[in-house]
Amino acid sequence: MAVEAHAVLPSVHYSQLRRPDRHFRPYRPMHIDLSHTIQHGLTTYPGLPGPVICDYLTREASRARYAGGATFHIGRIDMVANTGTYLDTPFHRYEDGTDLAGLPLDCVAGLPAVRVSFPAGSGRAITRTRLDAAIGNGDIRGAAVLVHTGWDAFWCTEGYGKANPFLSADACELLLQRGAALAGIDSVNIDDMDDLSRPAHSLLLRQGVPIVEHMTNLGAVAERGLRFYAVPPKVAGMGTFPVRAFVSD
Repeated sequence: MAVEAHAVLPSVHYSQLRRPDRHFRPYRPMHIDLSHTIQHGLTTYPGLPGPVICDYLTREASRARYAGGATFHIGRIDMVANTGTYLDTPFHRYEDGTDLAGLPLDCVAGLPAVRVSFPAGSGRAITRTRLDAAIGNGDIRGAAVLVHTGWDAFWCTEGYGKANPFLSADACELLLQRGAALAGIDSVNIDDMDDLSRPAHSLLLRQGVPIVEHMTNLGAVAERGLRFYAVPPKVAGMGTFPVRAFVSD
C-alpha cells in the first residue's frame, strides 16, 4: 500500500506566528510572569537536590518509531516537589490535609491580587503591625496576598537561603482574620528559616490557605486590580508542586 508523502514544513517559533491584521485589534490580556525558570541542577532550597532534566527519547532515536521524517522529543525530569516557584497545599504540612488533586481551582485561579511591599533593609520579620499598615483599609477577603520583599534578587546565590524575610505568626493570623485566600512571597520561605516549628505554614495550611513561595518579579505587579493564577497539576498524594504563577488583568 503506497504511503502518501507529506512535505516537511520548517519549524516556526511563537514569535513568528502570523499576527492579526493591524486594523483588527482584539483584546489581549496582560500577563506578568511571577515564576523562576527551572533548569537542570537548580538549587531552590538549601539541602534539597536540584532537578535532573534529560532525554527519555531523543529526536534522533525517535526516527525509527515514526514515518515521513517525523521526529519527536520526550523529556524526563527527576526532582523533588519543592523546586522552582511552587505551591504548598495543606497536605504538605498535615497528613489529613487537602492534596494537589483535591485542591479546588477557585483556590488558585482568578483570585484578586493584593501586592504589599516591604523594602530591603526594613527588617526581616513582617509582623502583624507592619502587614496591617501595608494592607490598609482595603479588603483582602478571597484575595491572593502577594508579599514583595525583593529577596528574589538573591536567587541562585548562597545568600538566598540565609536570614530570609518572613511572615510572623501574628501576621498570618491577620491574613486569616481578614479572609485572605492565598499567601505568596518572593522569599526562600514564608517562615523564618531558623524557626523549625514553622508557624506560618502551620497556621495558614491548617485553615486551608495555600502558600506560594520563591516568587519573582512582584515589583512589576500593581497593588490591586489584577487577578492571580498558580495552578499545579492534579497529583494525588502530594502536597507541593511547581507552578507557573502569574497575574493578569
